[in-house]
Amino acid sequence: MRDEGRDDDADGAPDARAPADLPIDGVLDLHQFRPDEAADLVGDYLDACLARHVLTVRIIHGKGIGNLRRIVHAALRRHPAVADFGLATDGSGWGATLVTLMAPGPAGEPEAPPALAAPESGGTGHGPQEPPRQG
Repeated sequence: MRDEGRDDDADGAPDARAPADLPIDGVLDLHQFRPDEAADLVGDYLDACLARHVLTVRIIHGKGIGNLRRIVHAALRRHPAVADFGLATDGSGWGATLVTLMAPGPAGEPEAPPALAAPESGGTGHGPQEPPRQG
């Protein structure tokens, strides 16, 4: 069965869906994408959320062996508008990451919330909790 959101290349491999094809509703499910697409997709999706003033984002990466989660968390650490992130504390557990974005300032640049702006405030800026390794 073919995914209607993708086109096939000449070699039969599915192309990634463009971020414009995804609903910008604050939930990004990465199950339909290859791991090598994830970092760029996360950045593009966060930018699209910022443009729509969606400042809380849930990224569903699944549990698996944690490779996709590590890719997502690395992309979040690099994104300038990410105020904080961590593993979901609801029933999805470590299969999803919750992200808080900084609201764009008057010049369009992200502005840190007061709790995260100064180091003495106790905010870390980025706070992923890694699950214990099994093995």
